[in-house]
Amino acid sequence: MRGWRAIVLAVTGVVLTASCGYAAAIHSAEIPQEQLVGTWTSSAGTSLTFSNDHTFTGTGFDKVEAMAGCAHRETLSTGRWAFYVSPEGNGSIVPDETATRGNDLELSFADDPGCTVWVYLYGHFGDGEDPSMCPTKDPDDGCPAGGYLKRDEAASHS
Repeated sequence: MRGWRAIVLAVTGVVLTASCGYAAAIHSAEIPQEQLVGTWTSSAGTSLTFSNDHTFTGTGFDKVEAMAGCAHRETLSTGRWAFYVSPEGNGSIVPDETATRGNDLELSFADDPGCTVWVYLYGHFGDGEDPSMCPTKDPDDGCPAGGYLKRDEAASHS
């Protein structure tokens, strides 16, 4: 009996270790540009409004942990966005404003060109129907409390 218990515990440990590394890929949601455009808000007070012309406006960036290295993040409010793509198909990704869909994107700020932020799009096991997004340094680390932004349907349709 002890032998089986040890095997079960070992297998469980391997599965949990592997699944944590793949959590972002499992929950990744690919969405089209039309679904991204609009206002997204977090419970922590961050708000982002994406436009079709690949510009964005926002507030509350001082609350975004992934931007801790940006200078004067509390004053940042505008910039450009682009979906990440793999142009070579080799797994290496770059931001591309011609991409019309994606599961992660880059924000670059007009007032601080050195400040870029990776934003990961999440869904319930990849479901793009009700996605959320998280500015992050590593999507496998998850999103800090209050960090998820959800689409604000009322603001997006007004």
